[in-house]
Amino acid sequence: MSVLSPGRHAIVAGEIHHASMDDPLMPLDFDVEDIPAARRGLRVAVVTETYPPEVNGVSLTVAQVVQGLHRRGHDLQLVRPRQSQAPDATPAPARFDEVLMHGLPVPRYPQLRMGVPSKRRLVRLWSLRRPDVVHIATEGPLGWSALQACRHLQLPVTSDFRTNFHAYSRHYGVGWLRKPIMAYLRKFHNATLCTMVPTEALRRELEACGLRGLRVVARGVDTELFDPVRRSQALRASWGACDDTLVVLCVGRLAPEKNLELLVETFEALCAASGSAHGGRGPRLVLVGDGPLRGAITQRCPQAVIAGQRLGEDLAVHYASADLFVFPSMTETFGNVVVEAMSSGLPVLAFDHAAASQLIESGRNGLRVPFGDAPRFVSEALCAAGDRHARARLGAAARSTALGLGWDGVVDRLEQVLRAAVSEWEHVTSVPPSASARPSPAR
Repeated sequence: MSVLSPGRHAIVAGEIHHASMDDPLMPLDFDVEDIPAARRGLRVAVVTETYPPEVNGVSLTVAQVVQGLHRRGHDLQLVRPRQSQAPDATPAPARFDEVLMHGLPVPRYPQLRMGVPSKRRLVRLWSLRRPDVVHIATEGPLGWSALQACRHLQLPVTSDFRTNFHAYSRHYGVGWLRKPIMAYLRKFHNATLCTMVPTEALRRELEACGLRGLRVVARGVDTELFDPVRRSQALRASWGACDDTLVVLCVGRLAPEKNLELLVETFEALCAASGSAHGGRGPRLVLVGDGPLRGAITQRCPQAVIAGQRLGEDLAVHYASADLFVFPSMTETFGNVVVEAMSSGLPVLAFDHAAASQLIESGRNGLRVPFGDAPRFVSEALCAAGDRHARARLGAAARSTALGLGWDGVVDRLEQVLRAAVSEWEHVTSVPPSASARPSPAR
């Protein structure tokens, strides 16, 4: 199947290719129902393998996008796997349809579900009521099925790049899979009209890997939820911390790809510097999250407080009650926790990567260390630990930065990208047929 439009894209074997002015015009036999006005509400189908109450950055971000688009008057259809412990059913709001698909536990993360191949069901679903655009948030089996269904029905489709699966492979002893995984991701995303990425740095990295049609759409933060005013002395006391105790916080999965070995090394250096390595009052380490490394961390650092997964206000109180956010991960596509910590008034120590690269000006609103420089990372933590006034100044500036990152602006940008994709698709599919060429049937 080939569709060409001058100066736009060609869809060849499921991939989007740039077309030149010399290419022949080969439109699709596509019957557009209700060509929308410029500002008409869109019918948007969002496909995701993860969604709340599952706890991870992707699920929470997708929920903000879905809710934000719905508030703007768009008809939303959410397609996701049925979760093993779904909450009690609540009446669906107007213009919102939730379609639950079959799912299987994710290896190593049984609390999470992934979709299963579902092309036939999606074809039936979207044949009965065609969306204006399908947005695929994750690249798993359900996302691939949605992509194939869109090709079959000739629907415009966009995607998100949300997780560095190719970078994770080396942390699980399968580094040889990096190239095949990237080949799959390239094939997947190049079959869509555009792929949304959270930072300009990631856009450049993926472009160098052969991905095309990349659009930067940042991530936001709920600044009313994540607020320094939620600081709790009672919670700090439960951690064994008084007013003068340095509480070091890290939030995220307790998994190899999060580089938690460096977190523990950093904390051990802080303890040694305070004279508390062998007992006595010193800094406290609090980890919010769970995962396969929980036992190893407890054994290596028995004094650490592992709070498990926390949600909503409970999570926000944990952030606000700490003093320094230490985030050693080097595999994030963005790192929502960095922005949540900044919004909570915490100075953040992180590598020059993802959200930190985009948002932190080292020495002004946080501490940013050259990518992979572990000794510098530990050194910056020691400096921050010894200067309470500097931490307060950095935290206040971090909060000020976060106040400009509300979700309204993010959803506005995403809406613009979706409308542009719909408009582009309508242009491509409305080009008059060429006398010398006929479209191939959808496969």
